[in-house]
Amino acid sequence: MSSRKAFLQKAGLALFSIGVGGVPAFLATAAGSDKITRPYKKKKILVFIFQRGAMDGLMAVTPFTDSFLKAARPTLFMDAAKASAGKSLIDLDGRFGLHPSMGAFESLFREKRLAIAHGMGSPNNTRSHFDAQDYMESGTPFSKGTASGWLNRAIGLMGHDGTPFRAVSITAALPRSFYGDNETMAISNLQDFAIQLKGNPMGANAAAKSFEELYDQTTTSLLSKTGKESFEAIKMLQKTDVKNYRPATGVIYPASPLGNSLKQIAQMIKMDVGLEVAFAESGGWDTHFNQGTENGIFARNVADLSNSIAAFWKDIEPMQDDITLMTSTEFGRTVKQNGTGGTDHGRASCAFILGNDVNGGSVLGDIKPLSIENLADGRDLAVTTDFRSIFSEVANAHLHINDNKILFPEWSGGKAGVMK
Repeated sequence: MSSRKAFLQKAGLALFSIGVGGVPAFLATAAGSDKITRPYKKKKILVFIFQRGAMDGLMAVTPFTDSFLKAARPTLFMDAAKASAGKSLIDLDGRFGLHPSMGAFESLFREKRLAIAHGMGSPNNTRSHFDAQDYMESGTPFSKGTASGWLNRAIGLMGHDGTPFRAVSITAALPRSFYGDNETMAISNLQDFAIQLKGNPMGANAAAKSFEELYDQTTTSLLSKTGKESFEAIKMLQKTDVKNYRPATGVIYPASPLGNSLKQIAQMIKMDVGLEVAFAESGGWDTHFNQGTENGIFARNVADLSNSIAAFWKDIEPMQDDITLMTSTEFGRTVKQNGTGGTDHGRASCAFILGNDVNGGSVLGDIKPLSIENLADGRDLAVTTDFRSIFSEVANAHLHINDNKILFPEWSGGKAGVMK
């Protein structure tokens, strides 16, 4: 084996926990080398949330003046008009209304920190969750065999090396977005500690001792030394107290997987260990049955999404200038509700982009009246904003990446207008 990077790629290293404390000694040492960026130097941080299951963008951000939508959803349609009973949409601009369970987003929108990209989706018309997620995370919607993920390529285009914690996914397994040649980590829980060497000949759950032995077997003394130093750092981090982490005053995260993930990302940001790209995910968006309106599964999901993001944003308030957060989902839902009070697999949805450099306070995108002649396949909100136009613009403006031919090799479109 010729390099530590090759070892990590082959091993598929995923760290399921690290601790929280001051800047670890090994990072301070690494910062003094030519190969690792100083963790103390401020770097921009991108937080990406994937909503798995296909969020109904027409219910999250409703074009409530559209009579065609009202007719297509006799029991699911919600209005912004104040009603004597029940909750109404939060009127954003006289045309679009935010779901009432997303009240945590209203102030961010009014402050022009939150932008909404509507009609967002993939040009590939697949309605398979798995294929659509793979295409979106690889960033190549017409190439099934792309080996790398778009976020991994973004890391390689940043123009500098980073610490071992530069790209972290708060998930049990490495997401498709993180596949590739650049080192990334998956950490499922900061409070538990384990090492998994996926696909390694020694077994998928190699013991810590085996991890050290792999480095002992390398022929390069420098490689062995570097690996041992990293492993010792991980053991040191294990000893620190993460269970009693206290968010900023007044911040309460939802007790949900997404809330917990964003809390851990906030912890890592405050650790100042060189985090530059963070990934989290939210599930449960496949609302075929009993979708509900002001109550129900959809209302619970959007409340969790908006409350988790708002808590995170408040928690990292001193660092907000350096952080941009955006969401995405593989596709949207049908315009017409089905016979079981839900919506089926559709085409376009919407994305939320949050940051101080975001073109906030606006609903972006070309959303035509939802008459049948304007619908994709005669049934769906048409994709008018290619997801790559959003992803690339955020990467260009926030992470200072300018090679879109590598970032999204099959695409040569323009900007979505989400960044200032």
